[in-house]
Amino acid sequence: MLDGKNAIITGASRGIGRAIAVKFAQNGAFVGVNYLRSHEKAKETLEEVRKYSDGILLQGDVGKFQEAGRVVKKFVDSVGSIDILVNNAGLYYRTHFHEMDEDIWDKTMETNLKSCYNMCLHAIPHMREGGRIIFISSQLAFKGSAHGAAYAASKAGMLGLMKSLALELGEKGITVNAVAPGTIDTDIIANYTDEMRKKRAEEVLLKRIGEPEDVANACLFLASRMADYITGETIVVSGGLYMK
Repeated sequence: MLDGKNAIITGASRGIGRAIAVKFAQNGAFVGVNYLRSHEKAKETLEEVRKYSDGILLQGDVGKFQEAGRVVKKFVDSVGSIDILVNNAGLYYRTHFHEMDEDIWDKTMETNLKSCYNMCLHAIPHMREGGRIIFISSQLAFKGSAHGAAYAASKAGMLGLMKSLALELGEKGITVNAVAPGTIDTDIIANYTDEMRKKRAEEVLLKRIGEPEDVANACLFLASRMADYITGETIVVSGGLYMK
């Protein structure tokens, strides 16, 4: 489905980012695996990618404008162009708003939202007609969060940026969409007890916590020719936990 396509996935060393990277490789894409600090985890992702296709490691803090530019330049110098950009880099500080200091707010916005601005601004000039930009948002962009206001706000901001870019880039043949996961079995819920996991699964209409591959499948669809006529939209992948 992605033969001959060149894709960058930010935050791809583990979890959802890794699942997207491997899924894209399984479908023929050359994959740029971006990561910040987890070099060994990123190498594991690249090893999985190379079982199916090829790729490159792209170390850098994409929340920083110049580093994002360096990441994009390294990728373009390697393969010449960008067909798919997945903005997945993110972090989640679990704290109530009245306990949140400015550093937590700023770091969340930088990593989750400003990284999208940085990567899009650097990548779009290298995207060909038929290009794809995909934002990994969250169901909390719609619902809010009682213990993650910065995260919810940053993910809602991503949707505003996504729709704005869809308006701007449509005439260039570049589609811009988002995926909003629900509760997915990643590091974010690593501290859940068995009882907490059971309770959350019962809240989901499909009676299970999502897997990273569930999100990767939605991204594959949006990255493929099957989604040629879809732009400015958000696919919620939550098993029915949230329906917009």
